[in-house]
Amino acid sequence: MSQRIAVVGVGRMGANIARRLKEVGYPVAAVYDVRANAAEELARELGCTAAKKLADATSAADVVITVVTDDKAMRTVFNKSPKADSLLKGAQGKIFVNCATISPEVHAEVEKLCEKAGANSIEGCMASSITQARQGTLYLMCGGRQEVFERVKPVLEKMSKSLRYIGKTGDAAKVKALVNMVMNINTAGLAEGLGLGNSLGLDLTMLREVFSQTGANSRVLETDGEDMQNRAHDCYFSGAHAAKDSGIALALARKAKLNLPLAKATFAQYTRMTKLGFGELDKSGIAELTFKGRGKKSKK
Repeated sequence: MSQRIAVVGVGRMGANIARRLKEVGYPVAAVYDVRANAAEELARELGCTAAKKLADATSAADVVITVVTDDKAMRTVFNKSPKADSLLKGAQGKIFVNCATISPEVHAEVEKLCEKAGANSIEGCMASSITQARQGTLYLMCGGRQEVFERVKPVLEKMSKSLRYIGKTGDAAKVKALVNMVMNINTAGLAEGLGLGNSLGLDLTMLREVFSQTGANSRVLETDGEDMQNRAHDCYFSGAHAAKDSGIALALARKAKLNLPLAKATFAQYTRMTKLGFGELDKSGIAELTFKGRGKKSKK
């Protein structure tokens, strides 16, 4: 495995991707984060360099994996200004795999900037969480030039259990936005069902079992139902990210001139959750807004 790897953005997902690739034999040459202490701590663990500059991460690697927070952060790391620190400096021949959930338009912008710099980029949109990142069992949806996808496919296969090439740049981001939109709607609906059941004096363990055996069943019932019941909102996918991702889907709906009332309501609920100070809780924390007697204090 000769391709050197750099990971830019070493939060919960990025750090575990770096650990996984190191574990399976890829030379992880550098990590970078705006939180320098996080990069330095991970670099010590992996025995690699904590890049001080974005350009240093690019120069250290053949493949640069980015896992940043939003459109603004993506434009910052791929800053096109000649005077700015940027992943584009010295990018000739490099491949960028961009894993963040951002708008399709920004993925397209980045592809053009990379090609202008003599590099290539693809989307590597993740429909999984922290555990899967560490185990290399992510569900990855990729978009971009297929020949670039094929060149970086061996790396992607070590990160994922399910790897799917979606199509041209932007298409994978659209699919990811829809995945998260539906997931967030399901999560908000489950919180309302359990919250109402609680107010009616029903046994929630029984109610979850009935849900699981009927048309109320869903993937989020399995991942979030017990956590909602027990107020156990350790963060795997934050409420703030749920709000952001629902917003991306609504922006796509506006462009398509489509009215999505459930998506609008879910976005409003996650936005409210964030404004109340619960944004760093897991998305299951939306139950704090639906159960009587909650909304002020919660277990973390």
